[in-house]
Amino acid sequence: MAGSGHENGAVSIRPADNLAVFEVSKKPKKSKFALGCAMLASLTSMLLGYDIGVMSGAIIFIKKDLKISDGQIEILVGILNLYCLVGSIVAGTIADWIGRRYTILLANVIIFVGSLFMGFSVNYAFLMVGRFIAGIGVGFAIMGAVLYNAEISPASSRGFLTSFPEVCINVGILLGYVSNYAFSKLPTRIGWRLMLGAGATPSIFLVFAVLVMPESPRWLVMQGKLGEAKVVLEKTLDTKEEAQLRLNDIKEAAGIPQDSTGDVVVVQKQTNSNGRFSPSEWDPSPGFTRRRFSL
Repeated sequence: MAGSGHENGAVSIRPADNLAVFEVSKKPKKSKFALGCAMLASLTSMLLGYDIGVMSGAIIFIKKDLKISDGQIEILVGILNLYCLVGSIVAGTIADWIGRRYTILLANVIIFVGSLFMGFSVNYAFLMVGRFIAGIGVGFAIMGAVLYNAEISPASSRGFLTSFPEVCINVGILLGYVSNYAFSKLPTRIGWRLMLGAGATPSIFLVFAVLVMPESPRWLVMQGKLGEAKVVLEKTLDTKEEAQLRLNDIKEAAGIPQDSTGDVVVVQKQTNSNGRFSPSEWDPSPGFTRRRFSL
């Protein structure tokens, strides 16, 4: 029977071979460092939820204290979405300029200032100024957190980590309701100011927490800091092999040749007579690569 199997062209496989063929490789260990960075970055977006939740209760006391009309209430509550949109649009350019990490830090500073303005408001106009500042900061926070999480997450958990900002928004809404309840028993003129001003407290912690986070590896590559980008990738991704593949992909997207192995890439942006960037040129000097961007 065994001989006939060979004659018919069939290949016999021993049980030991079956184990080798169907052996399942172990999954790589998840990066706890990436998880921690994503959580810290996402906490800033919690302040958007807090602003939404706390205003729903504080507006009752604001109307009573400042003697404002229903129309003014509608504008005060709804204008946050417009300010947040403006902040998100501007934050994209800011994030490319100063980096994702410092964009999140700047968002916390802006939210801190806006919360203080709202907490110390003496009239409707002053309150609207604080609402504007906080709305811009919240827009920065949303854009910065989502962008940062997507760029540091390993492929195995990118969907999970990029969902953190949405989770934090809902947690912030809940905390806003808790704040409404906690300060509702205080005198009217003090209670709503503490509700709005309490949003400044998390910003103080987050400003210092953001400094512990590394910069986005994609932004580092775009700034020519290949050595730093590789270190961050090796810390945040599951394996060193994945880190090298991701680094190669980012270099390709940035137009950096794969044979550029220096830790520092000196980037020079030059425009031609038409105001557009000239074609890419590389100077193969030892230790670094010089690049001119092209669009």
